[in-house]
Amino acid sequence: MDFAPENYYNKSPHATYRCEYHFVWVPKYRYKILVEDVKPVLKEILTQLCEWLEITIIEGSICDDHIHMYLSVPPKHSPSYVMKVLKGKSSELLRKRHPMFRKRMLKWNMWARGYFVSTVGLDREMVRKYVRTQEEEQANEEQLRLWRDV
Repeated sequence: MDFAPENYYNKSPHATYRCEYHFVWVPKYRYKILVEDVKPVLKEILTQLCEWLEITIIEGSICDDHIHMYLSVPPKHSPSYVMKVLKGKSSELLRKRHPMFRKRMLKWNMWARGYFVSTVGLDREMVRKYVRTQEEEQANEEQLRLWRDV
């Protein structure tokens, strides 16, 4: 068996690890609220939260109605804790920073209750490619819908 390169594993003071997860979550009712002017703000917020939690973002994609993130998470954090922080804090910070969310979403949570998480192992490159192409696929689907509606 071949050994992986040194940067294949992360190191902390007391552990050497490779804990990678693919997370997906959606806005409540799958509303398409993650539009052009919201995406950069949300990307900045999620980046800051991941830095705060010492999480490495391997790939990420924000589509109009869902988010994909492929993350390397330290073993001190469980996947449920990561989602609790990312969904909770991003909702709170988006409401503070973006006027649309202050007015429209005071009465309901921004994110749907559930989420998808999967560990990433040998299929690492396949997951990276999948997350990277999500926005392209959404644009292609919208283009096809335009032609069908005519």
